Amino acid sequence: MATDPTAVVSRRGQERIERGQPWIYKSDVAQLSPDLRGGGVVKVVDGRGWFLARAFYSDQSQISLRVLSRQEVEVDRGFFKSRLESALALRKLLFPETSAYRLVHGEADGIPGLVVDRYGSHLTVQLLTQSAEANRELFVELLQELLAPACIVERSDVKVRAHEGLPPVKGVLRGTPRAPLTYREGEVEIGLDLLEGQKTGGFLDQRENHLAAGRYARGRCLDCFSYVGGFALQMARAGGEVTAVEISEPACAQIRANAEHNALKLNVVAANAFDLLRDQLDAGERYDTIVLDPPAFAKSKDAIDAAIRGYKEINLRAMQLLNPGGVLITASCSYHVDEAAFEALLADAAADARREVQILERRGAGRDHPVLLGLRETRYLKCHVLRVL
Repeated sequence: MATDPTAVVSRRGQERIERGQPWIYKSDVAQLSPDLRGGGVVKVVDGRGWFLARAFYSDQSQISLRVLSRQEVEVDRGFFKSRLESALALRKLLFPETSAYRLVHGEADGIPGLVVDRYGSHLTVQLLTQSAEANRELFVELLQELLAPACIVERSDVKVRAHEGLPPVKGVLRGTPRAPLTYREGEVEIGLDLLEGQKTGGFLDQRENHLAAGRYARGRCLDCFSYVGGFALQMARAGGEVTAVEISEPACAQIRANAEHNALKLNVVAANAFDLLRDQLDAGERYDTIVLDPPAFAKSKDAIDAAIRGYKEINLRAMQLLNPGGVLITASCSYHVDEAAFEALLADAAADARREVQILERRGAGRDHPVLLGLRETRYLKCHVLRVL
C-alpha cells in the first residue's frame, strides 16, 4: 500500500472524525508532512500517531481535510470507481424509469468536492475543491467508462471554488452538447442549456417538489422565482390557472418555450417577485396556490439576518394573498438558514399576516441528493407545504 503524507489532528479534530463528521478545519490540524501540497490524499492520525482516516487535503480552504474513508484503504482508481458504482446503483434503485438525476452529491456519496448531474446521455460535473480538480481526468475517464455519455460538460463556474484558490471554469470536456436538450419530470419535458443555464443546467433538487406542487395545485396559481417553470408547468398540467414570475428575460423565454413544448397554457411575467407580490396585494388579487422558490438569500453567515428578513417578507405577502384554504409551497436553499430558523420565520410571517397556518409537509431535496449524517450542509434545501386557514 502506498504511503500517504500525514496530517496530525487535535483532540477536537479526532472527535469530529470519530463522530462521523467529514470536515476538519485548519485550526484542528496540528502538524503536516513537510512539503505537502493541496489537492492530495493524506493519512489522518491522532496525536499518538494512530490511524483515523484518509482524506483530501486543501492548503487554501479553512476546511483543510475532507474525509474519504475511516478505513485504512488505498485511495486509488479502484476506490473512486467503487464509489461511483455505488452512487449509480442507488440512483437506479430510486429512479428505475428515469435517467435524469444527481449522480454524485459530493460528501454524501463519499467523493468530497465532486458533483455530477445526469440528463440522459449528457453529464455535467462540478469540481469544487483542490483535490477534485486534481482528479478531473480520472473522474471523467471513470464516468466515460461507466456510462458512455455522449457529452460531459464542466460547470465549475461557482464562487465556492475561490475558497480553494481555484478560478471558475466552464466548458465541454467530452463530446458535443445536443441542442435542444430536454429531460422529463413526470409527464412534463423541460428544456435546458447545460453551458449557459443556472447551476448545472436544471434544478434537479426540486424535481420531487415540482411533482408535489402538481398534486396540490388548484384554482389561481402563482409561481414566483420560476426560473424555467419547474413548478409552474406541473401546476398548469394539473389544471391550474398559472402565472409564472421570473426576473430574467432569457428564463422567461425558456418558460414560454417549455409551456409550448408541453402544450400547456400559463402566463409568464418578467418582474421582480418582491415588487410583484406587493403590487398584487395592493391590487386586491387573491390566489389559491402560491409557490416561493427564491435563490439562496444567505450565502454566508454574515447574511443570515438579512436573509431571514427577505424570506419573511415574501412569505408574509404570500400568506396575505392566499384565499382561505389556499396552499403555500415555500422553499429555501440557504443552508445557513436551517430548518428551525426557516420554520420560525414562517411562524413570524403568519403572525404578522394574522393568518392561521397548518404545516402539511416538511420536504427537502430529492432522494438523489442524499443527506450525510454529521454534515448538515448536505441538508441545505427546505420546502414546506403550508395551508392557510
